[in-house]
Amino acid sequence: IGIEFEHLQLDDTIQQSELDAQLDRINNDPSVHGIIVQLPVPDHLSTKHIVHSILPEKDVDGFHAENIGHLSKRATEPFFHSCTPLGCIELLKRYKIDVAGKNAVVVGRSDIVGSPMAMMLTNLDATVTLCHSKSADIEQKVRDADIVVVAIGVPELVKASWIKPGAVVIDVGMNARDDPSKKAGYRWVGDVEAAAAERASFITPVPGGVGPMTVAMLLSNVVVGAKRQFAAASRIAIVPNPLKLREPVPSDIAIASEQKPKPIAQLANELNLATAEFEPYGKHAAKVTLDVLRRLQGAGDGRYVVVTGISPTPLGEGKSTVTVGLSQALYAHLRKPAFACIRQPSQGPTFGIKGGAAGGGYAQVTPMTTMNLHLTGDIHAITAANNLVAAAVDARRFHEATQTDAQLFSRLCPRKAGKCTLAKPLLRRLQRLGIATTEPDALSEAEISRLVRLDIDPERIMWRRVLDTNDRFLREITIGEAATERGMARKTGFDISVASEIMAVLALTTSLSDMRERLGRMVVAFSRSGEPITCDDIGVTGALTVLMKDALSPTLMQTLEGSPVFVHAGPFANIAHGNSSIVADRIALKLVGTPPGELATPESAGYVVTEAGFGADIGFEKFVNIKCRASGLVPDAAVIVATVRALKMHGGGPDVVPGRPLADAYTKENLELLERGFANLRRHIENVQKVGIPAIVAINAFATDSPAELDLVRRLARAAGAFDAIPTQLWAKGGAGATELAEAVVRCCNAPRSTSPQDRFRFLYDADLPIKQKIETIAKEFYRAGSVSYSDEAEKKIAQFTENGWDKMPICMAKTQYSFSADPAL
Repeated sequence: IGIEFEHLQLDDTIQQSELDAQLDRINNDPSVHGIIVQLPVPDHLSTKHIVHSILPEKDVDGFHAENIGHLSKRATEPFFHSCTPLGCIELLKRYKIDVAGKNAVVVGRSDIVGSPMAMMLTNLDATVTLCHSKSADIEQKVRDADIVVVAIGVPELVKASWIKPGAVVIDVGMNARDDPSKKAGYRWVGDVEAAAAERASFITPVPGGVGPMTVAMLLSNVVVGAKRQFAAASRIAIVPNPLKLREPVPSDIAIASEQKPKPIAQLANELNLATAEFEPYGKHAAKVTLDVLRRLQGAGDGRYVVVTGISPTPLGEGKSTVTVGLSQALYAHLRKPAFACIRQPSQGPTFGIKGGAAGGGYAQVTPMTTMNLHLTGDIHAITAANNLVAAAVDARRFHEATQTDAQLFSRLCPRKAGKCTLAKPLLRRLQRLGIATTEPDALSEAEISRLVRLDIDPERIMWRRVLDTNDRFLREITIGEAATERGMARKTGFDISVASEIMAVLALTTSLSDMRERLGRMVVAFSRSGEPITCDDIGVTGALTVLMKDALSPTLMQTLEGSPVFVHAGPFANIAHGNSSIVADRIALKLVGTPPGELATPESAGYVVTEAGFGADIGFEKFVNIKCRASGLVPDAAVIVATVRALKMHGGGPDVVPGRPLADAYTKENLELLERGFANLRRHIENVQKVGIPAIVAINAFATDSPAELDLVRRLARAAGAFDAIPTQLWAKGGAGATELAEAVVRCCNAPRSTSPQDRFRFLYDADLPIKQKIETIAKEFYRAGSVSYSDEAEKKIAQFTENGWDKMPICMAKTQYSFSADPAL
């Protein structure tokens, strides 16, 4: 019937702990739907422990105490019934033997057959008597029975004369009796005399009766388990965590402290994650492994929604709050499978003016302190990996300055048992250098020198150290001042950890092997002859991968209303590409997607809401041209977050300065100022439409916004081509304040169109175009620049990138977030 199986033949000396490890592996393998342990086991092992170590939902034998126990309750059902009793019941059903109201006698009370058989007959409304070796007057009880099931293991215990004429007899016993007339020297007999067939209306033969039914039911249980697991995995459970809204709205920390999150194991169970697919970090966060993608590779994706914004004020316009609140509305109020995917906050902004990035008010990721601080240590891993590279670069300079070629070669390629073997990074360096031989002893002195000497130019080391703190006094430093590093001093500095190229790699990688390749290709410096030097050249790629392997798994958290959130990666959008990770989006899309072979419908579709940093001119542009190009994913809709306050500022309002009270222009109705500033939102709508994505405007409404102002933005946005424009009150009401927005997102994603999202979607430029052409396309199409000029330094770098073959990649532009131009005040 197409059941795949794995036959594990274990040595009879195996220890309990070793066997437990095997069972744990199989229990946690989502591709396994049933586990059978062949009994009996060696005397030094505990049968009870083994049986109860199997998950009840994989116990296809039906021996687990939980499965047996549920038989005694009419209100509950076991995952599986014991196979032999189930086979007996199936025989009764197939031969249309009515059980209800009949007198049934079960002889034998084993946990495997007799006891569960009695309970199953009771559940079918038979009047059941359970007999065993200590029962008095078994004969009379059998004589009165309409149905007799015998499983006591005593040859021909039940005599033919005991059987009531017309009774149904199920003989489970199978006993060998000496018989010289048989070739084997014995014959099989049951627990009932064979002559009982003359009195019974039905009787099972021995052999060939109950035995084949047991095997058939075992296979049936495996199919039942597979179907149950498939049905459970096809839809996530939606279990909202109701909010207790208060007025006035308390502080973010007060709200977060009052709302008790679901245990992370419960949330993982609601998402149908196997135990082996997530690793809890405390009570309310867990790492989710990429194994989920392998398990769900045939499943369909959910709807993909990206949240972007207009050019913000320094106070921010609530893009994270809208991202979180929209997912809460979809999940808790529209009852749709929904996931939010957001970036991990850096401690720099968290302890600065901006603060954390968990959302705000009643639209937050919780616990907010966990998210805003260490979380699961990804940024710390990036810090360690980045600084390992920095240390390795300076250490390599030091060793090359103090050692001969032969000494360097002996350290990079040490001899073991007289043999020298080149490590993989050295082999790859030989290939890059164009040296054909891979045998160390065949290398010439000149080739050895080229291999071991990177000849790093200290003036062209691009790799700086990092720290996840805003510490301005480390921006420019001098290193190498100790007496032991005399002559090696150079100026360098610290950046913030999330600005490390390793963070960008984490956000764009698609697998562990892909991450290793990307880490190895990172250019850290140039040699004095102008050759690029990579992490692979330094020999740290493997070490970086080990440091980063746990960081590759996204962190599962939840919103205040219990909807799932992936928090992963955190590159800034003004200097880097500003989006959360590809792997987080991919896993989320599968978890809310449709089962293999099933098409998504408006009723069944799930939603992934991912955030792109800053406005549609920066984070969204990079989301499309960098992230989507790397992931192959295509968004179904884009939500542009706007505020009346920001639009008024773009219309010529006074400066918005953190820490200062807002001017009257922002707290009182001013339609003229608002309409002038709408030009900024119009451009963002146009930018989204240019790449073939329908745009929905989310107006993050404040208490000072007048109904007329909100209505004006709504009318202008629709006239500018937005699918819809919806005022929201997520901060004050959570998901309930964004139900209209969520409904608009659902309508937009499922609206009938002549072309698919894949056909409508387009990149802004072809990655194979020359660097300048790509820069000018972005500047003219998204920023509306009239022309682009280049400094001498920019010209040199463009030439250098082109010469090294780096000109066929997407462009990551660094630009102010406060304006379409390069001038934040414009």
